[in-house]
Amino acid sequence: MQVNEILQTIRMIDEECLDIRTITMGISLLDCMDPDIHVSCQKVEKKICTLAKDLVATGNEIEKTYGIPVVNKRISVTPISMLVACSGGNPVEYAITLERCAQKLGVDFIGGYSALVQKGYAHGDLELMQSIPEALAKTEHVCASVNIGSTKAGINMDAVRKMGKIVKECSEYTKDNNCLGAAKLVVFCNAVEDNPFMAGAFHGTGEADCVINVGVSGPGVVRAALAKAQPHLPMDELADIVKKTAFKITRMGQLVGTVASEKLKVPFGIVDLSLAPTPAVGDSVAHILEEMGLEQCGAYGTTACLAMLNDAVKKGGVMATGHVGGLSGAFIPVSEDAGMIDAAKSGVLTMEKLEAMTAVCSVGLDMIVIPGDTSASVISGIIADEAAIGMVNTKTTAVRVIPAIGKEVGDMLDFGGLLGSGPVMNINQTDNSVMIERGGRIPAPLQALKN
Repeated sequence: MQVNEILQTIRMIDEECLDIRTITMGISLLDCMDPDIHVSCQKVEKKICTLAKDLVATGNEIEKTYGIPVVNKRISVTPISMLVACSGGNPVEYAITLERCAQKLGVDFIGGYSALVQKGYAHGDLELMQSIPEALAKTEHVCASVNIGSTKAGINMDAVRKMGKIVKECSEYTKDNNCLGAAKLVVFCNAVEDNPFMAGAFHGTGEADCVINVGVSGPGVVRAALAKAQPHLPMDELADIVKKTAFKITRMGQLVGTVASEKLKVPFGIVDLSLAPTPAVGDSVAHILEEMGLEQCGAYGTTACLAMLNDAVKKGGVMATGHVGGLSGAFIPVSEDAGMIDAAKSGVLTMEKLEAMTAVCSVGLDMIVIPGDTSASVISGIIADEAAIGMVNTKTTAVRVIPAIGKEVGDMLDFGGLLGSGPVMNINQTDNSVMIERGGRIPAPLQALKN
């Protein structure tokens, strides 16, 4: 049986695109606070470069020793707005410091240029938010996120209004670089503190000083398992196949996290069970849904199939590790998933269908390219709607949309690498500015008071 499992894992890696999507080191910067921003930046650089000096080498060593691809090595840090609250000054200096760390260490991304404003602005939050477009334009590896709502706090509509403008500015600042700035910014409701996936990763204040979090992949493995199933197999039996497959995938993540933790001498944080797709052929969540019997992702029944997939992944994965966290489920980023790209191009997958799917997936409206002339208020409306789904359903939702400056519906925007490429999707441009300009807060739903 052991030999069989080894052979199965080899086949998953060689033929079915199984990999560890990321090893992410979370680092607390709370002890780097200083009234002088220059001193604070020096402390930040010293701490990150000391703790993460062996991160990339360790990932490469694990890959070589075990034959398991480790695609990304990443770092997440304490929300930088907290440091700005102490130091004052221009927050972009912190972004440039983080970029310098990323380049020195050779990591793929560094996240945590973030603010948590679900109930209002603390000192430093507004300054950081306003600096995001400049910070992302001046850096290559830095990622930003803003949490504008939660089930317990409601939705900060002042922040929603502001983030619509900031998303658009991010694209405009980087219009000569495929509007990449907006692809490195996520707007959350119910953000989690231990997310290893970019662009939304940050190191929460409830976390240890330094931890290792692991994000697994494996859509190709799940699809291959379902492809072997009989055509008329009932849905509950398909769910059982997904559970068993997710168990095997997660065990690999547990192994990598344990080994990385031992080698780096830092605590093991969590394994995120999410199925994270790539633009590579055979590594698509959309293709899993199509394997269940849909002609194309976006057909009626897609949301039901995704709900089953999300639940089965969690049920199978949770049995394989005692360290579950992050977002955990199935991601549906349009530009990063070959099947989603095809479905969006053909018009079967629409913005409205994607919004429905976010009610049952592990995040939200992710890596969606929209027309460059979309107004800031429409973007804010997209953020508000998605946050409402997260708030009411007590789940993490997020928006990462990219206004493609100078492009129209049907044009392609190509980011390259894991970010992939996506068609500019047609979206509802009906004016909503009066509602967005109201600001204020949408109160938390009654379920928030259950404790």
